[in-house]
Amino acid sequence: MQLLYALEGIRCPALDTFFSLVTELGGETLYMALAIAVYWCVSKGLGFYILTTGFVGTIANQFLKLCFRIPRPWVLDPDFEIVESARAAATGYSFPSGHTQNAFSSFGCLGMWAKRGWRVLCFAIVVLIGFSRMYLGVHTPLDVGVAFALGLVLMLALYPLFRNIEEHPKRMYAVIAGMIALTVAYLCYAELWPFPADIDAANLASGRENGYKLLGAASAMLLSFWLDRRYIRFETRAPLPAQALKLVLGLALVVGLRVVLKAPMYAVFGEGGAADAARYFLVVLFAAAVWPMSFRLFARVKVKKG
Repeated sequence: MQLLYALEGIRCPALDTFFSLVTELGGETLYMALAIAVYWCVSKGLGFYILTTGFVGTIANQFLKLCFRIPRPWVLDPDFEIVESARAAATGYSFPSGHTQNAFSSFGCLGMWAKRGWRVLCFAIVVLIGFSRMYLGVHTPLDVGVAFALGLVLMLALYPLFRNIEEHPKRMYAVIAGMIALTVAYLCYAELWPFPADIDAANLASGRENGYKLLGAASAMLLSFWLDRRYIRFETRAPLPAQALKLVLGLALVVGLRVVLKAPMYAVFGEGGAADAARYFLVVLFAAAVWPMSFRLFARVKVKKG
C-alpha cells in the first residue's frame, strides 16, 4: 500500500483525467473491438492471436480471482482513497488486474506483429495501462505485477504458434479445442468447488457467468473457423472507405445483437449459464462467419481517383 499512498500524493485533476483515459485502453470493450477490427480488416492470423491470448488470459484471470479472493485496495485499507471516477469499472475481486492482462492481449500482441517503432509504442501503452491501475488506486502492485507477468508469458508463448497460423490452419482446430477444454475445466471448478460460505456471491456469480460466455464464444469460433475454411474464405483486403464501412456497420450489428439477444435467450433458457452460452455463441458466430460473408461486396467497392 505504500506505493499507492505515494501515488495518491501526486494526484491532480490533469493526471486523473489522463490516466482515466489511459486505463480505458485496457477495457474489455476496446479489446474486443480491436480484435474484431484486426480479424476483419488486417490479418486473420493476428486476429486469432489476439483473441486466443485474451481468451486464455481471461480464464486464468477468473480462476485466480476466485481462488485467492483478494479485495480491492480501498477494502483492504478503508483509509485509502481512490480516484472516484474509476470506482464504477473496478468491480469484482482485485487480484490479478484484468485491464493489465487485456493490455497484453491487445497492444502487446499488436506490438509483436508490428515493426520496431510501432512495437515500442505498443509496449509503452501496455506499461502505462498497468501503471494507471495503480495511480487510480483500483489495484495494488501485486495485482498489476502478477497480471503483467501472466500477460507477458501468454503473449510470448503463443506468438510462435500464430506467427504462421494461416500457413498451417489445421493447428487452429487444436487451439480452439484446447480453449474449449480449458473453459470446461474452469467451469467445473467454478460450479463444483466447495467455496467458503463468506465468498462474495456477486463475484462468484460473475465468474461463472463469464465462464459460460467464454464456452459459447469458443464453440462458435470452432464452427466459424470450419465454415470459413470450407465455404466462406473471406478476404481481409478492401479499399479504405469500404474497410471503414464494413467495420462500423459490423461492430454496430455485433453490439446490437449482443443486446437484443439477451431477453429472448433468458426467456428460452432462463437466467443463467445456458442462456449466456447460447447468446455469445450466436454473437460470435455472426461476427466470425455471418458478417464476413458480405466482405466480397466490400472488396469490390471502387474508389474514384482525383
